[in-house]
Amino acid sequence: MEKLWQLRQERQRWEATTLKDALKRQPERAQQFTSLSDLPINRIYGPDDLKGFDLERSLGLPGEYPFTRGIHPTMYRGRLWTMRQFAGFGSAEDSNRRFHYLLEHGQTGLSVAFDMPTLMGYDSDHPRALGEVGREGVAIDSVQDMEILLRDLPLDRVTTSMTINAPANVLLAMYVAAAENMGFTRAQIGGTTQTDMLKEFIAQKEWIVPPRPSMKLIQDMLVFGTRELPRWNVISISGYHIREAGATAVQELAFTLADGVAYVQAGIDAGLDVDEFAPRLSFFFDCHNDFFEEVAKFRAARRLWARIMRDRFKAKNPHSWWLRFHTQTAGVSLTAQQPLNNIVRVAIQALAAVLGGTQSLHTNSMDETYALPTEDAVIVALRTQQIIAHESGVADTVDPLGGSYFVESMTTTMEERAEAYIQKIDDLDGMVRAVELGYPQREIAEASYHYQQQLERKDKTIVGVNEFVLPEEQRIPILRIDPEVERRQIERVRRIRAKRDEVRARRALDDLKRAADAGENTMYKVLECVKAGGTMGEICDVFRAVYGEYREPAII
Repeated sequence: MEKLWQLRQERQRWEATTLKDALKRQPERAQQFTSLSDLPINRIYGPDDLKGFDLERSLGLPGEYPFTRGIHPTMYRGRLWTMRQFAGFGSAEDSNRRFHYLLEHGQTGLSVAFDMPTLMGYDSDHPRALGEVGREGVAIDSVQDMEILLRDLPLDRVTTSMTINAPANVLLAMYVAAAENMGFTRAQIGGTTQTDMLKEFIAQKEWIVPPRPSMKLIQDMLVFGTRELPRWNVISISGYHIREAGATAVQELAFTLADGVAYVQAGIDAGLDVDEFAPRLSFFFDCHNDFFEEVAKFRAARRLWARIMRDRFKAKNPHSWWLRFHTQTAGVSLTAQQPLNNIVRVAIQALAAVLGGTQSLHTNSMDETYALPTEDAVIVALRTQQIIAHESGVADTVDPLGGSYFVESMTTTMEERAEAYIQKIDDLDGMVRAVELGYPQREIAEASYHYQQQLERKDKTIVGVNEFVLPEEQRIPILRIDPEVERRQIERVRRIRAKRDEVRARRALDDLKRAADAGENTMYKVLECVKAGGTMGEICDVFRAVYGEYREPAII
């Protein structure tokens, strides 16, 4: 206490002399400094800013509760994060070639983007798919497409992340069936399906059926994955799209963990013991431009989730307390103006993700405001990760920012403000009900509007957009999808339907409908459907018929 008193006295002396004289000569750039999410930033941080901070309870040691400093004792000294680059465009053949190209250049995990018809559960020959086939990701209509997508890939050594939500059960079934046809066992294959439907209703807006039946389908997947796929993360609880929709860092953290609470409860309600499935849950976060805020967000997330799992859900296995997460740099931060600047933004964001302790990382390519990335752009993005890993030195010690007065203070602030949001959602009877009431949607809309006002007033600066603008914009090569992709994909899905055993396919689809009507586990029936030649659209049409299609209410 005496030492703390001395530090306070010294700080008061500094403010009255050295600082006062400096401010007379050179005033500060602003009256108030705030983070990207409007958290106040002090001029200097010291012990006074860590009131109530307990070294053991708040910080701890790496690999031990509360995991503020990382979930593994040695972190990147033992193993680097998995380097993934989002890939998937055009046909399954096109995407398979890109996968092999990236693996040859040092990528260590696969990440699949799907086109809009696939994301919405339609076949490529559906009228609503017109003009969208293969445009923003790969078109997958059948297990045959999946087999082409995965051709000659070492599925027992490389994990695959699939950014798919509403029809995640169908894509998972296709992946399992394709892998088995290629000679792999269910125990060998590892990866992640995103599956997070709550964030779809909150932010991304790609859905098929309403929230409550969506949760039932997720429960079915959790049970199937727990019993059948020991290396698969059935759900990746995703804050990324929440942040991309305009949320603050605090909102991203809070709403993501609140979604996680809902999914854990859903698994328990499905009859699973929490320690059966919680160790395979994973998370997916955005990493934006405010470097220290993002590092603090990741550290606070680990600490909060460990406490939620241990104290709220009474999980006994320490692995159930882990918050394992993938990070993607902020797509919303990329600018069409001066696109080469995006390389710098991505490097800063990737560095923050690594210093925050991510287990997996995707770095956006500089051209993604225009189109899916070219080969040259995606290699620059991958090399960004490799330079951080092998040249910067930041992976050589665990939690290098741990103990920083600023970082620890920001971590605690993030934690406290996120807890307040989570309590509000608990008071509304959980996240499903909160979504139905439009609570998180309104909060994000207000935050997004506030940020836009700051940009227009130039309270916040985006280089090349509202400051440092060039008279003529830079032009860069962009990836263009051959229109022939759509024609060939339509021919393929129609050919598959024409050649399959129609009696078997119809029987499998009917069995799925009966299971859905009866409230049984649908996942095993979906797997039978894809093996029988059922297509994405046909299977999703069963769910539309049983549960109805979702129509978003107006949120005011």
